[in-house]
Amino acid sequence: MNEPAHSHEHANVLPASRHAPTRILAIDAGAGTQDILVYDSDRIPENCFRLVMPSQTQIVAGRVRAVTQARLPLHLTGTVMGGGASSSAIQDHLGAGLPVTSTAAAARTLHNDLARVERLGVVLREEAPSGARSVELCDLDLASIRAALAAFDVEMPATIAVAVQDHGYVPGTGNNEVRFAYLQALVAGGGDLASAVFTQPPPGMTRMAAVGNSAPGAYLMDTGMAAVLGALGDREVARAVAAKGAILVNVGNMHTFATLVSGRRLFGLFEHHTGGITPDLVAALIARLRDGTIDGQQFTREFDGHGAALDPSYRERAPFDFVAVTGPNRHLIRSLGYYEAAPHGDMMLTGAFGLVEGVLLATHHGSGQRHTLAATSEN
Repeated sequence: MNEPAHSHEHANVLPASRHAPTRILAIDAGAGTQDILVYDSDRIPENCFRLVMPSQTQIVAGRVRAVTQARLPLHLTGTVMGGGASSSAIQDHLGAGLPVTSTAAAARTLHNDLARVERLGVVLREEAPSGARSVELCDLDLASIRAALAAFDVEMPATIAVAVQDHGYVPGTGNNEVRFAYLQALVAGGGDLASAVFTQPPPGMTRMAAVGNSAPGAYLMDTGMAAVLGALGDREVARAVAAKGAILVNVGNMHTFATLVSGRRLFGLFEHHTGGITPDLVAALIARLRDGTIDGQQFTREFDGHGAALDPSYRERAPFDFVAVTGPNRHLIRSLGYYEAAPHGDMMLTGAFGLVEGVLLATHHGSGQRHTLAATSEN
């Protein structure tokens, strides 16, 4: 007897595959939260398991503040990680007149120039002094994630993908210049979105390299590009990108990142510190991006941001009128009336869904296959 057509017993899973399911642990390491997705191709995306937890820089900052409150010497171990809250807490510890020692690897979280770190008052040494309390610096804590999943009987996926916001480091060059050179290369290299996914980090990308060392074989992305790919999981965004093209904006806790995307191609971008944006400023910058008049050199001179880039061929396609916004601070520009995307029903997982999309794009790149997470959203 056939099962009734109205049965929803298995509504949370997709039809059984003949092959082993694809399982990916995607971790979008932000400044405020780390957004964690356990992707399983046998489940519809809306029913994949997820966590939104404090970011590692917030966790480290809390641990450092506890040492400060205890009036103890602080010793830093681990590796380079995102700064922000963690760096501020370390400097506050120094400001309280308390000593800080650090391994060379961890000290680069404060600044890549170790002589500059020492001028802040940090003493470089590999072993903790007697009486000091150690705090480990890292962007990725797989042991804690594994324990959290195990508490709910969820097996840790073997495939891992991580996004970090990496300024990079090249001796003799400012880190903003290094970051913008990377972003500009994404556009200048043809704009293929699959090229934003790495198994080996680009030269100078120190945070990506540190994550790769912590999780060998992991797929690596920049948080901005992960958000772009993740936005494709929203049906309205996917339609606009496929039909003509769209402007995709992610208003993160630290950076606002906007892109011109059509199909699977990136035509332009700009990045600005979120702390310096206003609705009027964003509207003006998006107008320049949409009209193809944004200029990288002018942007760098005029604004407190990392820069802008444009593929000249975009002007033959302009304008992309549809604008979608994601990010935890999207409320800052809500008055502009842009479409607020929610990939697979969860805006906070935009970057994590983008990581999954990136892995699927990288896995199928050049094979002619189109089975990606974004395509699933159109089914």
